[in-house]
This record gives sequence, structure tokens and C-alpha cells, in this order.
Amino acid sequence: MSRKAHEQAECPLVVRRIARKSQDANAGQGELFTDHRHHAFITNAPFDTVDADANHRGHAVVEQVIAEPKEGPIANLPSGKFHANALWLTLAAITFNLTRAAAHAARVPNARIQSVRRKLVNIPGRIAHAARTIRLHLPKRWPWALCWEDIWDTVAGWT
Repeated sequence: MSRKAHEQAECPLVVRRIARKSQDANAGQGELFTDHRHHAFITNAPFDTVDADANHRGHAVVEQVIAEPKEGPIANLPSGKFHANALWLTLAAITFNLTRAAAHAARVPNARIQSVRRKLVNIPGRIAHAARTIRLHLPKRWPWALCWEDIWDTVAGWT
């Protein structure tokens, strides 16, 4: 249903086109445009097209950061009691922030929390003390050893 001219808002439609890296995503329902993916949004923000797109992508990053704890520890708060849930939420936030810091120290800032936990937190290694030095023993040919060493160097640099 159309509105009168004075009731209409001027909102530009922004369509971002991204080249596909693989054609495997085209399986299933046929697509009209198979070489690119198209993302469209409407905004009434006072930005030009490029700034509106950057602002929209920034919101998408924030939404992803909010979604990760919701999928994990906040999905099922443990109790019907306020203080127990407040403690659980506080611990979940601290854990989330430490995991994000570890991902940045490992130089994988865009990794999902589940990936960071699986690849960098649950490590098959041990710490040994010898000659007043701390040594980290990791498995040979462990694919995430370099990322973990970046974390180790960052933490060791704080002391």
C-alpha cells in the first residue's frame, strides 16, 4: 500500500556485490546471478553509500559478537535465582573477554569463540620449570603451535 508523498521517507537502497570464491555454493535452487553474492539493506542514516556500507558491516560485527555468548554459556542460565544467574553471566563475560584477548594475541582476531576454545585453550601441552625458567612443551607438528606461541610471548611480555 502506497503512502502519501508527505508521509514517505527517503531511504536509499544499498546493494553490495561480492564475487564468489567458489561455485560450490550454487548447489540446490538455481540462482539468477551466480558469479556474485548480493547483500542489500535500506538505511535512513545521513551517510553516502560507501560510509553507509561500512557502518552496516560494523553493525554486523557487533551482532556476531553478541550472538556468540548467546549460543554458548548464556543460552541456558543455570538457575531461576537472580544472584546465581548474575554470577553465571559475570563469569561468562569474563571468559568471553579473555578468549577474545587470546584470539587477538594469537593473531586470529576473527576466529569464532568455539574455534579459539577448541584450537588454543584445550591444548595438549604442559608447562615445565627448569633452571628458573618456564618452558612450554607442545606436541610436535601441532598445527596451532605458532598461534599459541604468539599468546605465550604476549603473556610472557607482561611480566
